[in-house]
Parts: sequence; structure tokens; C-alpha cells
Amino acid sequence: MNRKSSINLKECIGYGLGDAASSMFWKLFGSYLLIFYTDIFGLEAAAVGTMFLVTRIWDSFFDPIVGIVADRTRTQWGKFRPYLLFLAIPIAIIGIFTFYTPPLSPPAKLLYAYITYSLMMMVYSAINVPYASLLGVMSPYPADRNNLSTYRMAFAYLGSFLALLLFIPLVNYFSKNSKLIIDQQYGWVAAVAVIAVLSSMLFLGCFKLTRERVKPKGNDHSSLKKDLRDLSHNKPWWILLGAGICTLIFNSIRDGATVYYFKYYVNEEQLGAVHVFNIPFILSGLYLAVGQLSNIIGVMLAAPVSNRIGKKNTYMLVMAIATVFSVLFFWLERGDLWVIFFLQIVISICAGCVFPLLWSMYADCADYSEWKTGHRATGLIFSSSSMSQKIGWAIGSALTGWLLTYFGFQANQVQNAETIRGIKLFLSFLPAAGAFLSIFLIYYYPLTKGKLLQITAELEIKRNQ
Repeated sequence: MNRKSSINLKECIGYGLGDAASSMFWKLFGSYLLIFYTDIFGLEAAAVGTMFLVTRIWDSFFDPIVGIVADRTRTQWGKFRPYLLFLAIPIAIIGIFTFYTPPLSPPAKLLYAYITYSLMMMVYSAINVPYASLLGVMSPYPADRNNLSTYRMAFAYLGSFLALLLFIPLVNYFSKNSKLIIDQQYGWVAAVAVIAVLSSMLFLGCFKLTRERVKPKGNDHSSLKKDLRDLSHNKPWWILLGAGICTLIFNSIRDGATVYYFKYYVNEEQLGAVHVFNIPFILSGLYLAVGQLSNIIGVMLAAPVSNRIGKKNTYMLVMAIATVFSVLFFWLERGDLWVIFFLQIVISICAGCVFPLLWSMYADCADYSEWKTGHRATGLIFSSSSMSQKIGWAIGSALTGWLLTYFGFQANQVQNAETIRGIKLFLSFLPAAGAFLSIFLIYYYPLTKGKLLQITAELEIKRNQ
């Protein structure tokens, strides 16, 4: 099917800005929120793990509600773009309060954490589900969607890279390098405030630069009951939901344990800061930032590789590599820094390749549903992507918190041999198990390249009738 793309470079960049904004917060949650709650805020690791599970499981089921409401939104700006406009500032404000440490008793602080984190996850869903759904209505063509997904993920990792690279230096700047907990608490919330303001600006830029083009047929007024019934019979959607959960378990365990790995196993404080352009960075920050740059390489490889061997085969290949290289982490010594960073680069390239494939596949699932049923529920289907993220992060983060306590972790203390062994498992066998399960599930994904071409052609005929 030869045709000229209606998506120009400015709009691709505009769409990417939205995930740069989301990913700034998402990476702070994944990489720093657990250690913030244990080492700065002052909660027990097991209590934090339980909180992550409870709040994220609830919030996972909030995502479809957002998708359902967004599908039924009608404004002069479209279905999904208004959420970017009106929630850009609220997500920043609630994000700042999430990283604020109030002068309360331990039980009251735990309650405060439950409330602020739950609100943060809900507003994150309310802006991110419509943003993700926007991909399905910017263009009807799979090639355009692959291109938009590539820009989306590239900007997501750029945003994450910026946040991870600057966050600890910002904390140190605002805390004036003090080791006092009260100064550290101020440093953390002030650093988050800087990231939050930048995130809001990027969301507003995404709203300004994007357009919605795919319109359902005029008589397409399906009920919620029918939308849910159609979704329950959408086999590709179920497979992606499971694979997405396993992929996020893989990612969340690695990210959540990284700072613990470098603080308590590698002992980065003893090794000292690494100076780049006269700016001091700690090893864990550089490790995470290098991972984001490597993710970008993976994103850029996703489209050409998947166009050659297919999305399904690409997914299985890169996750198999990630599984093997993750296992190798277990046998590394604390001084094997070059090998640690090399494995991070390879695994992160693989992860970067997977995520744009998942987003593009969700758009394909929306087309499959419209082709099969005659009705399109883009927001409901895309909410599953956010739902799988939340469930995957909930399971991964809860396991990390619980297992830290099981292995005898004590915040800001020298850890015993059993605890160190457990921390090493968080970067090796545990994420490898999640990656392996995702391969098993995606093996059954039925939407091949040929099937998608058929679906796209038939839908274009129906929409033009």
C-alpha cells in the first residue's frame, strides 16, 4: 500500500515529548522511590513493598476506567489530547508531595505515603492512558505507528536519561552535600520539583504539536458492555497483557534494586564520585543513565529489525539475549565495573528494542478489534498497556521490598553476606525469570505481518464507505 505519510517530523517530536514527560517521573519511581522510602523517608522495606502492591494493583484497575472515559470524551481538541492539557500541572504538584517527608509519626507517615502515592499513580493513569491511546488515532497506518512508537520510546529514554543523570546531583546541590537526614529530605523534594516543572512543560508541548485523525464511523456507538465483551475475546490483547506484565517485572526488579546494588554491594561511596564535565556523578546514577542511552539504541533498532524479521521474532530474540546476560550478573565481583557496565549496555539495548514493539502491537490490537467487531475502543485497549505496566511494577516492586526484608536488609547499615547475595539476585536470576516468561507468552501472539496488512487494507475500505 503506497501512500504519503500525514505525520511530519514536528508531530513525531511532539508525540515523543509526552513520553519524555511521563518517563521522567516513571524512572524516578522505579529507580529511587523504594530507596527514598527506606533510607530517606524512614519506612520498613516490607511495608513499602506491601504499599506498592496494594496501591498499584488498585491503580491497575483504574486504568481501564480512564480508557473507557477517554473513549467517550468529545471536545474541540479530540478524545485524548485534552487530558494532556488539563493534567500537566496537577501531576507535577502531586509528584512533589509524593517525595515530601512530613514531620509525622511512623504510622502517620505510612498513611501519608499511601495517600500521596495512590493519588500520584491515579493522576499518572489519567494523563498517560489518553497519551498512549493517542498513538492509535494519529494515523491509521502501521508504518506510521511504528515510526511514532520509535520517536515515543527514543524521547522516553532521553527524558529518563536526563532525569536519572541530573537527579542525584540536584539532590546534592539542594542538600548542600549534607549527610543529615533533614537536609537530604529537603534535597530530594527540591530535586523532584525541578523534574516536575520540566515534565509539565513537555506534556503541554505534546498537546500543542499533535493531532487526532482516525475517526470512528458515524454510527459507531457501542455500549460499555459490548466494549468489555469484545475486549475479553481479543486474544492478541490478552497475550500482550501477560507479556507486558512479565516484561515490567523484569525491568522493575532491575531498576528498583540498582541503587541498593551500588550502595551496599559495590560500595560506591567508598569509590567516590566520577566527574563528567566537572559535574560529580555517583556510579549508580551513571549506570542508570548509561542504561537509558543504551535503551535509545535499542529503540532505533526496533523498527528496522522488526520490519525485516517481524515484531514477534524480534521480541523473542532480544528478550532471550536479555535473559542470558541477566543471569551472568550473579557471578560478578564488586570490582568488575567494566563488565557490570557492559552487561547493562547489552541488556538495556534489548529492553529498548522491546518497548516500542509492545506499544505498536497494542495499536494493532485496536485495529484487530475494529476489524473483527466493527467497533473501536482505542482508549480501553491502550489502557491495558498502562495496566500491565502498573501490575508488573507492583509485583516487581513488592517482591523487591519483601525480599529485602527476607534477606535481612537494614537501611544505612553494613549488610551481611545473605543480604548481599539477595541484592545480587535482584539484578540476575529474578529479572531473568520475568524475561523468560514474556518470551513464552509472546510465542503465541497471532498477528503476523501478513495478517496486519490484510486487516489494514480491509479497514481502510470500510472507513471510506
